[in-house]
Parts: sequence; C-alpha cells; structure tokens
Amino acid sequence: MRFSGEVALVTGAGKGFGRAIALKLAAEGAKVALVARTRSDVDAVAEEIRAAGGTALPIAADVTNAADVERSILETEAAFGPITQFVNNAGVGWPYGPVGGMDVAKWWEAQHLHQLAPMLYLSRLLPKMSAAKRGRVVVVSAKASHLSVGGMSAYITGKTAQVRIVNVAALEVKDAGVSLFAIDPGFVVTSLARETMTNPGAKQHLAGMVERLAQVQDKDFSAELDACATRVANLLSGKYDALTGGYFEIPDDIDAALAERRAEAQA
Repeated sequence: MRFSGEVALVTGAGKGFGRAIALKLAAEGAKVALVARTRSDVDAVAEEIRAAGGTALPIAADVTNAADVERSILETEAAFGPITQFVNNAGVGWPYGPVGGMDVAKWWEAQHLHQLAPMLYLSRLLPKMSAAKRGRVVVVSAKASHLSVGGMSAYITGKTAQVRIVNVAALEVKDAGVSLFAIDPGFVVTSLARETMTNPGAKQHLAGMVERLAQVQDKDFSAELDACATRVANLLSGKYDALTGGYFEIPDDIDAALAERRAEAQA
C-alpha cells in the first residue's frame, strides 16, 4: 500500500488506460477521483475499486471546460483532501487527413483536449503542490510525439505539446519537490482505437493503420494495460523523481536511466 495517504485525480478514467491506472493506484492505497464525461463509465470503475476495498469518487466533467475542471478539483479536495497525484489521460485521435484542406475547427477542438485540458489542471494543481512541497504528475502522451505520420497532424501536434509542457513545467517546480513525467502508454486497442477504425477520415487517409488495428482488435490486452498502469504507479512512487521532466516508453529501462542520472549528478 505504497500510496496510502495519497490523493489521485485521473482524467479519462472511465475506460482503457485511464481505468487501468485508476484501478492500480487505488489497489496500492490511493484515494482516487475518476474524471470523464460519461458518468456511467466512472461510476462503473468506482464500483470496481470499492468492491476491491479501495476508495473512489466518480466525477462527470468536461476537462476542456475551466469551470468543470475547477469543480472536479474542489470536489476531490472536499472528499479526500489535497491532490498529491495527477494523471492526465484523456485524448482523441481525430481529425484525420492532410493539413491541406483540414477542418481546422475540428483540429483545434482536438487541441483543446490534448493541450488546453492538461494546462487547465496543471495551472491549478502545480501551485498547490509546490506550496505543499508534495506532488507528482504523469501525462499520458504517445509515441506519436516523436514521429511524423501523414494524416495525423492533430494527434501528433497535441501529443508533442504534452511532452513539451511536461519538460518546461518540471523545470519550474523541481525545486519545490514536485515531479512531472510524460509517457507513451503502449499499444492497446482501446475505445479510442476502435473509434479510429470506424472514422471515415482514418479509413481514407490511414487505411494501413486501420487494417492493423482490425487484425488485433480481439486480442486480450490485459498485460499491456497492466504494464502501463505499473509504469505510471512507479513514476508516481517517488523513486524516479530524479528523472522529472522525462518522456518514457514502456520498453525503456527507467532503472538504468535513474542510475545514469545519478552517476551524472555525482560526476
């Protein structure tokens, strides 16, 4: 129960990676606020956590809406106390297609979820964490943040921005004892991936990707979901605070990275 006494807020917690992360943190003792647009989704996850003996608070909120973000934070604090762990997980893949001719309004809507949402939370949570000299953040980005793929400018731009937000914010709050990390969660056919498979733009411009998703959609991804949840929990544990500001993929050896960072500090 290494997270006994911790209060976590997880966005996109109703399904997929967010659900797996929330279940993991609760299983290790954290009190977890579950945030998503669909109340029935977070209610179901909260029931899973409670059935296993954990503590959870389901909150229906639009993470791109400043008033909803503020409400989710205040409700969590009222129920559990100050938030010490924040996981930004909500995201979308759309719109798909070339930059030329793009539906820019839809493209910008995607940036609201990828860029505005974490900024709304971090702008409110980091000052409180810094004042308490206690807090850790994981932003679930994607391997796309380090790739260039035609037809995916919305997703790539959003995920790249998330990594850079983490890089900069980590520098700003490091001396206050607050750590931030960005990760690629690994490959899982989540509800987002299933939506991609039926998206007309993805079918037209990313047919190969859609086909690959279809080929593995019935696979049991429980191991991959657990690997992501374990990586997030490890980063939130405090053991890897020396790596604050970093971006990590599931295959990365973060123990080796930690040893290297410590060696550099002693040199």
